[in-house]
Amino acid sequence: MITKQWIRGPIQNIVIGLVSLIAIIPILLIVVNALKAAPEASSMSFSLPRELHFSNFATVIEKGKLGRSFANSLLYSTVSSLLCILFSSMAAYVLGRNKTKFYRFLYLFMIMGIALPLNYFTLIDVMKWTHLMNTQAGIIVLYMVTQIPFSVFILYGFIGGVPKELDEAGVIDGCGSLRLFFSVIFPMLQPAAVTVFILSFLNTWNEFLMPLYYLNSAQKWPMTLAVYNFFGQFQQSWNLVSADIILTILPVIIIYLLGQRFIIAGMTSGSVKG
Repeated sequence: MITKQWIRGPIQNIVIGLVSLIAIIPILLIVVNALKAAPEASSMSFSLPRELHFSNFATVIEKGKLGRSFANSLLYSTVSSLLCILFSSMAAYVLGRNKTKFYRFLYLFMIMGIALPLNYFTLIDVMKWTHLMNTQAGIIVLYMVTQIPFSVFILYGFIGGVPKELDEAGVIDGCGSLRLFFSVIFPMLQPAAVTVFILSFLNTWNEFLMPLYYLNSAQKWPMTLAVYNFFGQFQQSWNLVSADIILTILPVIIIYLLGQRFIIAGMTSGSVKG
């Protein structure tokens, strides 16, 4: 007897397979053309290269100065994500442990940043006034604060599942506020903290508009702007452009694959608490 569940399963698998194929096709197109010679890659087709040109990647690294841009992106993404975890977890802990209307208002006000757009032009005046314009510290601060609303949202739900008895036990043992948080509470937030770090890292690595507006020096550009600049110089050499794109997205893919189970665990844990 054929049931609805028996029919629904294969249909769902087919739909998921088609969606995955659509997502993979652009990546396959870039990979294939990154290994071609310039004349072959001019048409950006799916045809296999007659000869593998791995030298394209070396050319891109040398001419595109990707070593410096990679170091900048790694610095911005890592430092801003670590600071985001620190401040978001502390804020989520305070908001989660105080259930008054005032703290509830603060929580809702903070997570409004997930949906509200960022006014880039007004922020330019703020950056100039604080002397953070065209500085690495300034762009790190911007990356951090833009990731805090969603990070607080994730950590707030997770903290709701941490028993308050742990707080009381820590206070009885003589823990102060900071020691209580960092020695007792923060270790309990590891799944959510890793999730926040990975998502913040990926979002920061892929950010394009902020460094475009607030970094005027090419020496401080991240990978996204390096690709943009490289495309402007070598837009006729699609093999080099494709190789440049691969080198830019490769760290993101590796980090996501390595941290995928942490992302799923952190998101599902926080979604049923709070």
